[in-house]
Amino acid sequence: MAALDSTMGPLLIGVILAAVMYGVSCSQMYYYFTRYPRDPWHIKLLVTVVWTTDSIHQALISHSVYWYLVTEYGNPKALFMLTRSIIIEVLFNGFTGVFVQTFFAARIWKLSGGKLYLVIPVAILIAGEFAVSLAYTVKALHYHTFADLTQIKGLSISINVFAAAGDVVIATILCTILHFSRTGFSKSNTLINRLMVFAVNTGLLTSVCACLSLITILSLPDTFIYITFFFLVGRLYCNSLMATLNARKSLREASGNDVSVSLRDMQPAASTNLTNISPYSQRRTEGITIRIDTTKDTKHDTEEVRNASHDPDSYRFHPKFSQYDSNSDKRPVEEV
Repeated sequence: MAALDSTMGPLLIGVILAAVMYGVSCSQMYYYFTRYPRDPWHIKLLVTVVWTTDSIHQALISHSVYWYLVTEYGNPKALFMLTRSIIIEVLFNGFTGVFVQTFFAARIWKLSGGKLYLVIPVAILIAGEFAVSLAYTVKALHYHTFADLTQIKGLSISINVFAAAGDVVIATILCTILHFSRTGFSKSNTLINRLMVFAVNTGLLTSVCACLSLITILSLPDTFIYITFFFLVGRLYCNSLMATLNARKSLREASGNDVSVSLRDMQPAASTNLTNISPYSQRRTEGITIRIDTTKDTKHDTEEVRNASHDPDSYRFHPKFSQYDSNSDKRPVEEV
């Protein structure tokens, strides 16, 4: 067993960082239930279940570090032993991951219009990660020392590979779908760009953390540095789900219509009062033209409109048509 600085040290640091992230996820959950009280029951159930598995995982890793550093303080032999809590936490990390990734897989299904060739690869990676986590937990419960875990090192590596691959594939597919949803309207494209950045960011942290755990377990096999990153994967999954749900209102508000006033024909010294603009005004002033460009978005599905405020996917983009052709100069022009 390596020195404490490279074993129990990273274990303690991992628990502290995980506790900080757990506090963030708790605050996000509180924000969600106060901001979105009218969300569908299955989304609320998902949030509750993910937070529960995340809480159990935090309790298990906290018990582990307490057992090694407090309960068995002064007993060097205990540092070689496996406590059950440090094994079972792998399973609950797997639960958190499968719930959150399934949510994103369902989003891919909806946004793609039910295209199986996009959903099936994601489903295989999700199922593979959970199956490997379950197999690792079952086998590890029969071992007694950290040295015994080298027999299932391949399963530990596979967990991180499936986790990183799943997050990258999900982010890539979401960005591809959003990219092909562009319509040419600047406001719509701005919203799509924000959604693409958001999709990348939510999957980036978890995949990077899984990759760091994979790299350190391969390059530093006699240390617990990889455990530090593995502890954080579940927290990042929970926070990515909560951030996605809590960002809906801000994204919806950012997608509202804009009214722009073009003053390119106005003379430098001219001035006008916008409150006097009226389509029935007969007053005209040479050289001063104010053009108001408006884009009117409509939806014909009344049920969708009625549920827009509490549909967790309501901010997703659907192609809409402007009242006026964006390539035409035939737009309402008001002169004063």
